[in-house]
Amino acid sequence: MKTRHVPAVCLFFSLLLGLGTLSWAGAHAHHAHAHHERAAKQGILLVAFGSTVSEARAAFTNVEEEVLKAFPGVPIRWAYTSRIVRQKLAEEGKVFHSPETALALMMEEGFTHVAVQSLHTIGGWEFHDLVRNVHAFSGMSGGFDRLVLGGPLLNSTEDIARVADVLVRGLPDTRKKGEAVVFMGHGTDHPANALYVALMVELEKRDPEVFLGTVEGSPGLQDVMDMMKEKGIRKAYLMPFMAVAGDHARNDLAGDDSESWKSLLTGAGIQCVPVLRGTAEMDAVVNIWIDHLKTAMDSL
Repeated sequence: MKTRHVPAVCLFFSLLLGLGTLSWAGAHAHHAHAHHERAAKQGILLVAFGSTVSEARAAFTNVEEEVLKAFPGVPIRWAYTSRIVRQKLAEEGKVFHSPETALALMMEEGFTHVAVQSLHTIGGWEFHDLVRNVHAFSGMSGGFDRLVLGGPLLNSTEDIARVADVLVRGLPDTRKKGEAVVFMGHGTDHPANALYVALMVELEKRDPEVFLGTVEGSPGLQDVMDMMKEKGIRKAYLMPFMAVAGDHARNDLAGDDSESWKSLLTGAGIQCVPVLRGTAEMDAVVNIWIDHLKTAMDSL
């Protein structure tokens, strides 16, 4: 990927995807069959990809605390979209439900009005599976009176600018002039990956020595390394752009394996300082998810 082509790609996809995602919270606010004989019972279902790293899951505790502040007294349930994560945790005796199981259980508990809030970063494959399943549950006879889905973190062009502002404000205090910060996103082969490109451009506007790469999409690490080489950077702080500092952050980003970003950058003559903090540990980022949840709750 050539750096000079990025703004055009950003403009096209941020308009195509960023603006398009605005409809998720509203368009998927579905009415199910009304049950006037029962009292209304509101609930919130928080849906994350999940993590097998117990220390990383503390970030989800922070999300729950902030949601409780925003919606005191509203019961909160959790679900993980990753089957692999759920299976690994089950082997440890820890039970985490899929969104479908969690919704079925909430139905059995008598919840009538539920806001499902995605804690995904972009509207990729996992999120679109969630959209379809929420739609299916919303039409079930004898189910919820109202079921609404709140969009992921990067749900609009406004979100992209807001996230860029938050990330730049939260850079390490020890960083000096001429030192870079490299964020690692997950990346995907879904078209929504273009939102990472849009965010990278916004970050560059605010600080030309802040970079964003992805593990499984574009821009990749080589793109980031090429840009750093052009600027003659010799030191970089490595940070995950993921809700939790889980397996990707601890292994692919900051691990000692020869293929980790830290190892590859070190091999290129760049001193690396990992900062393992997930975005769900940053209240200013969590507030963006909560704003999406507020939109969903308002439509209940």
